[in-house]
Amino acid sequence: MTRMLHVSRGALVAATIVLLPASARAQTPTRAPAPGPVKPAMLPNFQESTLPNGLRVMLVESHRQPVLSLALMIPAGDAYDPAGKTGVAGIVANVLTKGAGNRTAEQVAAAIEGVGGTITASEGPDFMNIRATVLSTDAPLAFELVGDAVTRPTFATKEVELARTQAASALQLEQSSPAQLAQRYFAAELYGRHPYGRRATPASVRSLTMDDLRTFQKSRLVPRGALLVIAGDIAMPRARQLAQQYFGAWSGSPAVDAARPTPPARSRREIVLVHRPGSVQSNIVVGNLTFPPADPSYYALTVANKILGGGTDGRLFSTLREKRSWTYGAYSSTTRNRDIGAIVATAEVRNPVTDSALTELLAIERSLSTTPVSATELEANKGALVGSLPLQLETAQGIAEAVGRYTMLGLPTSYIRTLRPRLAAVTAADVQAAARAAIRPEQALIVVVGDGTQIYDKLAQIAPTRIVNAQGDAMQPSDLVARATSLPVDVTLLAERADSFAVSVQGNPMGWQTTRLVKTPAGFAYRTNVQIGPMVKQSSEVVFGTDLKPVSLKSSGTMGPMAMSSDLAYAGGRVKGTSVTPSQAGPKTVAVDTALAAGVLDNNMIDAVIPGLRWAPNAKFTVNAFDGGSGAVQQLTLSVAGTESVTVPAGTFQAYRVEMTGGQTPVTMYVTTAAPHRLVKLAPAGQPVEFVLVK
Repeated sequence: MTRMLHVSRGALVAATIVLLPASARAQTPTRAPAPGPVKPAMLPNFQESTLPNGLRVMLVESHRQPVLSLALMIPAGDAYDPAGKTGVAGIVANVLTKGAGNRTAEQVAAAIEGVGGTITASEGPDFMNIRATVLSTDAPLAFELVGDAVTRPTFATKEVELARTQAASALQLEQSSPAQLAQRYFAAELYGRHPYGRRATPASVRSLTMDDLRTFQKSRLVPRGALLVIAGDIAMPRARQLAQQYFGAWSGSPAVDAARPTPPARSRREIVLVHRPGSVQSNIVVGNLTFPPADPSYYALTVANKILGGGTDGRLFSTLREKRSWTYGAYSSTTRNRDIGAIVATAEVRNPVTDSALTELLAIERSLSTTPVSATELEANKGALVGSLPLQLETAQGIAEAVGRYTMLGLPTSYIRTLRPRLAAVTAADVQAAARAAIRPEQALIVVVGDGTQIYDKLAQIAPTRIVNAQGDAMQPSDLVARATSLPVDVTLLAERADSFAVSVQGNPMGWQTTRLVKTPAGFAYRTNVQIGPMVKQSSEVVFGTDLKPVSLKSSGTMGPMAMSSDLAYAGGRVKGTSVTPSQAGPKTVAVDTALAAGVLDNNMIDAVIPGLRWAPNAKFTVNAFDGGSGAVQQLTLSVAGTESVTVPAGTFQAYRVEMTGGQTPVTMYVTTAAPHRLVKLAPAGQPVEFVLVK
């Protein structure tokens, strides 16, 4: 019987080499060949033309694929928002493609989707960008839709209101996002009075009028100073003919802008602590200003950033996560704006290691300027950057975006072609020089969002530390300790009452809620029952005295297949009990035994005391409230942001619009202006859910 002999593939290869003639073996290479020189990006020649109205047209002609992309870039980003009108550029960008020319939003979408194309508009700090991609046979449609968007937007009331509501809701939701809070305060501190430091607020967005949008569109969206980049399957005569046909009637020059304030110079390291009570982690942002966009140091800084934290192979990630296990991720990035850029490092860490992680992060930054990077690390990171650039230029859209951005930043047309060899030529000495010039950990701005009661003392040992709350109000270290706060509640207005609410999700009826306030011998009991679809069902009762001291909270319910409950007792300056809350890993049980300062409420009491609060235009109330789900005290702020006429099933009411922040999710409430005040509508920020009064 013959046996089959199994031989590995490696053994076969080795045997084959041995059996080769000696002359052949001598010619077999024993090491990988040296890499060849890095070649410039292979792009067609850029062709340029300027229309009589001043619109600059640039064509990157390529017939490899029957695709065409347009990118119209205009100096009309957020930095151009007029004083007192922050957010207007964002709203304008949002609605430009939601109805233009003779088409409604639905008709614009149907036209572009009908040919398998796309059209979008967005804004950044410096530029507004309207872009479209289609098959080259549909080029006229792309030119027409982009031309209509910039010259004849309809600003339909429905679309503007939707954009304004979405923007305000997203901005309100920032109050519950530590990462977004950190970026907001970092920009404000880094750029100071320069427009790059401004950020829209829910109030500024809601205050924008239709006239504000049209004024911005007519004054900023003008052809002189704008650039239309066309990339793909089209020749210059045809491109110019279509540009003239659909943009030729566009007219105007941008207004002369006032000189912008210079961002503040920083001579020492500074920390801004954004106090967020109850946070179990700290969000750290560390950074500095860098250079204007054309500064040649950007080549070396790009490599330095890649080494520092430009990916999961960066020093920040490998040390803070892989070595120390302090965070899920730590990264760095650069921004290249028209006036001045920045380099920023970020990490999210547990409270107990906040100071250690920050100290380590600063040491990693410092090492880039004090110790030459090894040849192996340098070449690996340069190779990753050089190798990724062709991927960004694979499509017509990628080419149009890149060419447009670099050109609008004032860089030469050769920049994108020579970027790869310029990056490949960066030396270890160049990296050190760029780190010394830009990263500068000894003069860094540091913003930390977290619970100041747990992290302030250790942060103050690293650098001078200033404290603000989430709304930007200055705080003293003594303010970190929860102190007695008393809501101005007229208890005589807390009469027995029962309210019924309808719950809708994305405008569709989805459930109900009932609330009842009843008097007890020692105070009040506030009972709530809610059901939202088949997923959420909960009943709760919070008991409190006439002195507003909470006595107990009992709740039970389900969220999907998971149970949730709370059983808390307040007595002797403490709260004790247990809470079970849903989480991605399943029900989470929190054992509660916490000391409370005088004046702390249970957060379920807020709705109960609304009728007795002294509401007025611009009223603002702050209260410490215990949240059983997290087992922590939250500092809630209720601010009257305006007055509106609100129509709900129960009727039409003149109501205060109240923004409640500081909890897990910001909430907008509508409270009648007439006493006893009544909650008639409630909407959590960033969620398509509304509660409206039925009776």
